[in-house]
Amino acid sequence: MELLAIRTLGPHLQMAHALQDPRSRMLVAPHRRRVSIAVSLVALVLGSVAPRAEPAPDPSLRSMTLEDALAYARQHQPQIRSALAEFAARTAEARIPRAQWLPRVGGTAQLFYGTNNNSSAMTLGVAGVDLPRTGGTPGRTPHTARWSPDPSTLAALSLDQEIYDFGRIAAQASVADALTQVARNGADAAGFDVALAVEESFHGVLAAKQVLEATEAAYARTETHRDSARVGVHSGLRSPIDMTRAQADLAQLEVQRVRARSGVRTARAALAAAMGSDALEVDAQPSTPDGRASPAFDEVLRIASARNPLILTAVARLEAQRSTTRALTREFLPNLFGSAGLSGRAGGATPSSGAANVPYGEGWLPDVPNWHVGLVLSWTLFDGALLARRSASVAREAAMRANLELARSSVTFESQRAFVDLRAALEVLPGLAEAVVAARANQAQADARFRAGLGNVVELADAEGLLTTSELQLAVGQFTVARTRAALGRVMAEPNSNLRPASTGTGRVR
Repeated sequence: MELLAIRTLGPHLQMAHALQDPRSRMLVAPHRRRVSIAVSLVALVLGSVAPRAEPAPDPSLRSMTLEDALAYARQHQPQIRSALAEFAARTAEARIPRAQWLPRVGGTAQLFYGTNNNSSAMTLGVAGVDLPRTGGTPGRTPHTARWSPDPSTLAALSLDQEIYDFGRIAAQASVADALTQVARNGADAAGFDVALAVEESFHGVLAAKQVLEATEAAYARTETHRDSARVGVHSGLRSPIDMTRAQADLAQLEVQRVRARSGVRTARAALAAAMGSDALEVDAQPSTPDGRASPAFDEVLRIASARNPLILTAVARLEAQRSTTRALTREFLPNLFGSAGLSGRAGGATPSSGAANVPYGEGWLPDVPNWHVGLVLSWTLFDGALLARRSASVAREAAMRANLELARSSVTFESQRAFVDLRAALEVLPGLAEAVVAARANQAQADARFRAGLGNVVELADAEGLLTTSELQLAVGQFTVARTRAALGRVMAEPNSNLRPASTGTGRVR
């Protein structure tokens, strides 16, 4: 936004300084004319000059207040929508660990055709289905093994229910919750960043319009002076250099008007982009600050430390890493779960009890039923990879703590800079306003002297340049105040705060 302000306002400041160039005083020597005749001629010219018609505003251009622009950005800015989508995804992922308390139901259907030299039926263990070993033994020894195949079939359904996890699921859930908080802080940070960009762009439009107004006013005054000088030259009351100097100044101001109008369009386009608007340009309507006083500097630091998303995100990341370490530690604890199932199976191989006991269907139908209910305790006693992951997580905690300290240091620095910048901008603003008042008085005196024939065109050009420069500097100063206020609100996580510094008090903005 600072770069946009420089591009928008810089050429006009250069123009204002050029109008005050001391070397221009060498162009013409002072001279006096008959006052009464000059005043009469100038009055005649001024009375005959029609005012310039300003271009009609574009009816399709949307104009917004700052509050409306911020509300629109919260709904349409892609950066905010992306951050909110990430937060929604993290919220959904946080439900995954807790879902482990829900029962798990699995089923399988199997058909095999092969040898059965070690059992009368063959089955394949699949994930999600608990299948106890219940197969019989064929009525032959390994020395009488045969290689002719027999069919085997299986149909099973099982249910597993977590009974007691020794805190493992809770530790995993805390990791997911911490990551969700990180995403939430990221969404808040995106909202504050967008609000700051919208505020800066909004005030950039207002500043660009002030620049355009100052340039248009300078052009109108210079055009009047040019016409007055032309009348004076034709009547022989003025030197031709008065008219040529006014024409040169008018040509320069015409260039500055084009640049100022382009600057307004550029600022409006920047505001539309910051808001996430589909329109090419969005105009800004001036709004009145709410008049709240800003807190003291120590209060700024306290609020920033408690609310700034950079610190909150670093805290959430550290907590997520701590939760990861705890979850990895809980992986070494046992797990107790219940299992229940119903199955039917059959094998075509002749069992040891004789061929008469071959199941109906000779293994092609799973018509031998079984069921089970039981408790299962599983315990990982040693896992080197798990130990390495836990050690890495502990090291990562140290890195996260360092990042947290860095975030706090950065927020402290940003708070100090925003506070000092706002105080400096506000201290300069009254002087800029007084400079405009003085420059207007000086321009009025120079204009009166020029019309009366007592002053020359260089004196008038100097007064015009001083007034234009003062008005442009006031526009820049007002923009700087608005921008630094927005920056302080961003550090304190208070978008669109419109803070008004306190008038007195040690450590407060004056």
